[in-house]
Amino acid sequence: MSNPTAAILVIGDEILSGRTRDSNMHFLAGRLTAIGIDLREARVVADRPADIIEAVNALRARYDHVFTSGGIGPTHDDITADCIAAAFDDHIAVRADAYGLLKAHYDARGQDFNESRQRMARIPDSATLIENPVSTAPGFTIGNVHVMAGVPSVFEAMVASVLPTLTGGAPLLSQTWRINRGEGDIAGPLTQLAADFPDLSIGSYPFIQNGAHGSNIVIRGTDGGRVDAAMVRLAGLFPA
Repeated sequence: MSNPTAAILVIGDEILSGRTRDSNMHFLAGRLTAIGIDLREARVVADRPADIIEAVNALRARYDHVFTSGGIGPTHDDITADCIAAAFDDHIAVRADAYGLLKAHYDARGQDFNESRQRMARIPDSATLIENPVSTAPGFTIGNVHVMAGVPSVFEAMVASVLPTLTGGAPLLSQTWRINRGEGDIAGPLTQLAADFPDLSIGSYPFIQNGAHGSNIVIRGTDGGRVDAAMVRLAGLFPA
């Protein structure tokens, strides 16, 4: 049986302009790999409603899970929640459960729970809340889409809240073999190795070190025995 699949949709002009470097995809990929959910696609879209809606609908139709990052804060350009509601044709408004969490949070700190902060309590009717132990403002899950903040510390906390609710598959195992030869010299034997082990992923990642060419060969799969067998064959072809 194949593992469940996933995609991540990173939302925000600041990513596409180069002002902010995304780290959420890297974090999510590692966590999903550990529980046997295959991250198959990553997209980045601007803060444009039509683009967000189109991407959400395309990804949720193709994959078992979609994780979004960004655009659920208190400012005018935080439009993700409205776009997700539109993608699911669901009503969105300030919800009592989210409102109560946020009001208690700001009241405890003596801060004004103003209209801008109340925007973070706008949740689609059919969604369930995702806990945010860092700053309280919740994410939410609707259908197979998990909507999370873009701030890395909050995103990571939300991922930790969601993953225990998901059913994974077999964790992906990997081993690496370093070959101090150029890819042109090793491509033929690697092609045959990949053909002999079609159930495994065999990737070549070249490097140049001190002017010399080499490649790290990474073998990935869910069957440890098969990964080991392929590594033994690879080491025989290209001894260290």
